[in-house]
Amino acid sequence: MPDIPDLNDRAASLRRYPHTRDQSLRAWDAADEYILRHLGAADNANPAGRTLIVNDSFGALAVALAGRPLTWWNDSYLARKALAENMAANCGQDAEIAVVPADETPSGHFKSVIIKIPKSIDLFEDMLLRIRPLLNSETEFIAGGMIKHTPARAYRLLEKIIGPTRTGLGWKKARLAFAEFDPDKDLPPHAEATMYDLPGLDLSLANRPGIFARNGLDPGTRLLVSHLPVADGPLHVADLGCGNGVLALVIARQCPAASIRGVDESYLAVASARENTISAGLTERDIRFEVGDGLVEMEVASLDLVVCNPPFHQAQAVGDHLAWRMFEQARGALKSGGELRIVGNRHLGYHIKLNRIFGNCEVLASNRKFVVLSSRR
Repeated sequence: MPDIPDLNDRAASLRRYPHTRDQSLRAWDAADEYILRHLGAADNANPAGRTLIVNDSFGALAVALAGRPLTWWNDSYLARKALAENMAANCGQDAEIAVVPADETPSGHFKSVIIKIPKSIDLFEDMLLRIRPLLNSETEFIAGGMIKHTPARAYRLLEKIIGPTRTGLGWKKARLAFAEFDPDKDLPPHAEATMYDLPGLDLSLANRPGIFARNGLDPGTRLLVSHLPVADGPLHVADLGCGNGVLALVIARQCPAASIRGVDESYLAVASARENTISAGLTERDIRFEVGDGLVEMEVASLDLVVCNPPFHQAQAVGDHLAWRMFEQARGALKSGGELRIVGNRHLGYHIKLNRIFGNCEVLASNRKFVVLSSRR
């Protein structure tokens, strides 16, 4: 049997990014282990030809398969940071891997495709349609995921887009699916973006697959949009976790002298925000969107306002560690007297966190489900 590394043996070297002290949050799951177990049992550790790894959240699969010629395809900048750290820790600084962000598509043909089924089925469908031209009859295609997070529709999409699909037995609450490439399939239409209008502001927003609330403005953001500032004077503003850019674009309309920067860890979200900037008749002189790790690179004490609809999960892991980190980043980037304005589900208790970090928190608006909070440095 080939020497496929056991991820449990690498616990000290594989880390999530952002780093967390929660020992229950590992940098891999049982679906990763199942994929590697299958490859080892199939005597297929180092096949000739290229391997495409898709949605490898923290680089665990890339580390384990580093002996192959690898291309790594992902929508997450944070996952890319984890990949770099884990490859360096386990494979040396000189380890090479081709990294392709999800707003681009890999090129060439692949001998093997290994895809972790993402939380967003729309993103899964989009990726399958973009992967299909990279396949041939000899391509080994493996999809893996945790059973509780993988709907039956995901396997139907594999059958519909790639070809005949069989699923394996469950193992440690994970399941693998194996698809055979069918060159004669009639494919569904590829809807790369959806559109929706923002009433009252003459904004039409494009949304790439996988973006939060892709098909319409979510209720929390809607509440925050109605409580964004209106000002004539200059402001330095950041939209933290900008998604399709809706908050930043509304502020640009309501605060025409503002300098605005939007940042998100999703390449597809930022691509959507940039498209929406153009359709709104704005330029990068008015508003700029970037992929990044929150406000890590923002100059200390440089902002008047940070707006945010913070996530409460990373991939399938639910928790408040990302929100804590975003609030702390905002405090560091705000000027004295600067404001962080957020929206969140009432039950998440963000007012407690904001009081701990800023020493103050004001409720600006609320309804049965959501609350808009403000804290000042």
